[in-house]
Amino acid sequence: MSQLAPIDPLRLTRDLVQIESTTYNEGACGDFLAGYLAGRGWDVEKMEVPPPTDCAPCGPRWNVYAGPAGQSPDLVFSTHIDTVPPYIPFREDDDFLYGRGVCDAKGIMAAQIASAEALRAEGFRIGLLFVSGEERDSAGAKVANENPQGSRFLINGEPTDNRLAIASKGALRSILRSFGTMAHSAYPELGDSAVHKLVEVLSRLLKLDLPVTEDIGPTTVNIGLLHGGRAPNVIADKAEAQVLTRLVSDSAPVRQAILDAASGLAEVDFTLEIPFIRLRAVPGLPTMIAKFTTDIPWLSKWGEPLLLGPGSIHVAHTPDEKIAKREILQAVDLYVEVAKQLLSS
Repeated sequence: MSQLAPIDPLRLTRDLVQIESTTYNEGACGDFLAGYLAGRGWDVEKMEVPPPTDCAPCGPRWNVYAGPAGQSPDLVFSTHIDTVPPYIPFREDDDFLYGRGVCDAKGIMAAQIASAEALRAEGFRIGLLFVSGEERDSAGAKVANENPQGSRFLINGEPTDNRLAIASKGALRSILRSFGTMAHSAYPELGDSAVHKLVEVLSRLLKLDLPVTEDIGPTTVNIGLLHGGRAPNVIADKAEAQVLTRLVSDSAPVRQAILDAASGLAEVDFTLEIPFIRLRAVPGLPTMIAKFTTDIPWLSKWGEPLLLGPGSIHVAHTPDEKIAKREILQAVDLYVEVAKQLLSS
């Protein structure tokens, strides 16, 4: 191990981004990580992450865990292998790296690996956990939580501009379905419009008085998908909307408010919930509120969580995803600093 060249996190980011790994297609990137880490002397384990039963075509995929052989790590760095579509090829200029995953989360992954190696060289027991499926359903994190390694701390990586997140909003995903009776649109009295019902429900949703937490902010609602009906001259017999609510408190009052808004007009199916969480700060480090969700709620058996990473969430999931080279390099030192503070406590 001592004869290996030090890791260049910028070069490693380039290598990772050039492997397409949109959700359900993480296998090749997982293989690369497993081989790369094994080649540097880590004890590596691959955990299979099954795709959804209706996923076609979907190839094999897995989580990758790397740690000290025969020992439990005291601290684990973790982030996700998958990215959102579409794949965007890698490019760079003097100051930035560009492409799908550079900040969410392959630049983070490279910084974590470089940090873990630096800490390992100083005798700390460190692990690395890279999971599949974070961008859709946290399937990889849920598999990993069935195989914990006994770590005291988990530093999860997401783009936080190298600031510690002291809270992460939760999420409640719901599908609303309205039903009606088809008729000729010239005779609306003969039909019952599902679209009109759903529009009324959505109007109510946008006017809801939802929880606000003083130091976090408001609950927010996004109507992300909407479709229904048959044709402009047909009274619609069905309509559907998918809604994502960002939580700043317990979900119970939000669920009830949505059900009340839909009462008599639409059926409601709650398909995903990720709880709102508060996180620890570290003295001397800047903090932020993460308005997005992470894998942390599904990694509860991997130690006390923290949330920290280079890059801006504002460019993640966009056509112009980028990360400053200096931020990745700063993150390496920052991860080492935070880990040492935690492990000395």
